Amino acid sequence: MKIVSECSLNHIAFIMDGNGRWATSKALPREAGHTKGAAAFRHIVERCGDLGIKTVTVYALSTENLKLRPQKEIAALMRILDSYIAEAEADREKNNIRFIFLGDVDGLGAEMAEKCRHLANITEKCDLTLNLALNYGGRAEIARAASRLSSKGVTDITEDDLTGEMYTCLSPDPDLIVRTAGEERLSNFLLWQCAYAEFYFTDTLWPDFDDDALALAIESFGKRKRKYGAVK
Repeated sequence: MKIVSECSLNHIAFIMDGNGRWATSKALPREAGHTKGAAAFRHIVERCGDLGIKTVTVYALSTENLKLRPQKEIAALMRILDSYIAEAEADREKNNIRFIFLGDVDGLGAEMAEKCRHLANITEKCDLTLNLALNYGGRAEIARAASRLSSKGVTDITEDDLTGEMYTCLSPDPDLIVRTAGEERLSNFLLWQCAYAEFYFTDTLWPDFDDDALALAIESFGKRKRKYGAVK
């Protein structure tokens, strides 16, 4: 595998897909898939930090998921999230992860929103940035940015103006977006930020996404020639 610094991989984003299919393939309830997926998520974030990647973004829960998934499944996801936040708070000095929440966390309920904001506040000085997209949609993010600029009286809106109002305004744009479970679409994820991102799609289900799978994604990225519209 190419050393991460050699291939200029500073920001990697994941569309974590396939938890339900993983559970179904093993005749387990969907909650078991999400629990296993959460374990894979913890490990991959830690591994990215070990490799020197500065920013990790994960698509944990879309606005569509929150609206359309069965309430039993959403309740299970909230339990997993609640447990993870408590764990992250307790281990914040050891893990050295800065949490930034993307999306409308207020839509998760007042108690959960407060826990998210508290975790973001107490980890503000940590080194590895983890953008956790919850109740997030790319189109809604762009509309929100435009609305915020309008409310400030900005008229000649530039790309930089919009970028400054995105949830991700403190992070560089992603270099690589990885989607698991065989699907090859963005599903309303980082629509503004992905303009020059590279994409990597794998059939591996998210709960099975391990060090070897991550290495393959990074190796693929290292072979790309990123032109940003120029001739090279």
